[in-house]
Amino acid sequence: MIDVLVVEDSAFMRKVISEILNEDPEIKVVDQAINGLEGVKKASLIKPDVITMDVEMPNMDGIEAVKKIMKTNPTPIIMISAYTKKGAQKTIETLIAGAVDFVEKPGGPISLNIRDVKEEIIRKVRIASKANLKTTTKRKQVSLNKKKMGDSLVIIAASTGGPKIISLIFKTLPRDFPAPIVVVQHMPGTFTKAFAKRLDEHSPISVTEAKEGNYLNRGKAFIAPGDFHLEFSQDRKIKLNKKPSLHGVRPSADITMNSASENFDGNLIGVVLSGMGKDGSIGVRNIRKRGGFVIAQDKDTSVVYGMPSSAIKSGCVDLVLPSNEIADKLIALVKKDV
Repeated sequence: MIDVLVVEDSAFMRKVISEILNEDPEIKVVDQAINGLEGVKKASLIKPDVITMDVEMPNMDGIEAVKKIMKTNPTPIIMISAYTKKGAQKTIETLIAGAVDFVEKPGGPISLNIRDVKEEIIRKVRIASKANLKTTTKRKQVSLNKKKMGDSLVIIAASTGGPKIISLIFKTLPRDFPAPIVVVQHMPGTFTKAFAKRLDEHSPISVTEAKEGNYLNRGKAFIAPGDFHLEFSQDRKIKLNKKPSLHGVRPSADITMNSASENFDGNLIGVVLSGMGKDGSIGVRNIRKRGGFVIAQDKDTSVVYGMPSSAIKSGCVDLVLPSNEIADKLIALVKKDV
């Protein structure tokens, strides 16, 4: 049984979210909290398996509550976020602070049709109950192969648990990082824009949400916009499209990596981070066929090990690294210091 604490300031939302979760035979709502402050206290006392939490609440909002819980009593948290610009920005902050994932409230903060996302709430609570929150380690690198890189393009694939690791990587990169970076993070459009903005504000390198025709300049990072696949032209420009979803996601890292292997005239570096599913496992094969280099995040630091595990099983991963060593290896690779 998965014990859940529901943290939400709206009595109506607490009631409906609790009903939704209790309808699943393997989930039980063990308590509720009316704001972040009470949520922090109850998380420490009850020690639930998973917490669902509103983003905007009085006394203590979701951002501060996530930070405190992760510091005092690490627990998998699913944010229940309003689909607004402000809500998206705050949700990104909670993901970087350690929340596992989020669900959008359809229709605003008081969502009368929250049952429209019932299956998503239940699915993400189930995934969160198995999440690994011990995402730091001093483990040594596990090297499977070594190559030297030149004029490079870095493609990062991520899903559940990815935003926190991407933020860590970007903070570590130097301002003069000599390669463009493309990030495919599974996330809706409003949130990818907020994610890019947040990364840009806290990273030495420039980060933007990708647009049609963007040129792959060195030292620039582009976040694939939600609901669009990102591909490339032969003249190093970004192309966006709404081709069918792959693996149930759009954007898909496989589509981006495959396009890069076909069109990019230079060395490719693929990075597969924490996430559910197998997106990236096809793309890394094509990167390797082009003589590129592939890094996968290790199990010990992945919130969800699905995507890195699938990449490793493809036999096309050169290096398996903990999250806190990935940025340094990227710097070494693009500077030919391997």
